[in-house]
Amino acid sequence: MNGLSGMEKFSHLEDKIYLTIELAKNLRKEKEVLERQNISLKREAAGLSMENSRLEEKIEQLLSERDAIQLKVEAMLDAMTTIDSEVAEAVGR
Repeated sequence: MNGLSGMEKFSHLEDKIYLTIELAKNLRKEKEVLERQNISLKREAAGLSMENSRLEEKIEQLLSERDAIQLKVEAMLDAMTTIDSEVAEAVGR
């Protein structure tokens, strides 16, 4: 035998049970904290997803505006080239 009396064994078992209970309480608290963090992160992710969509739409709008401006600038440059050639012809006459 290991030399422990019945009461000592019972006391040792009791200590283990209380430690297990404390561990379970701590795990429960940690779980609750993690669940709250999870909810918070899900809300944040949803908000970021909405912001991402909004920014993607804004980028598309800006790209469209850029393309329209580019076409107008090219048209103005073509008009200036035409005017320059007409001026050159008029001066050359």
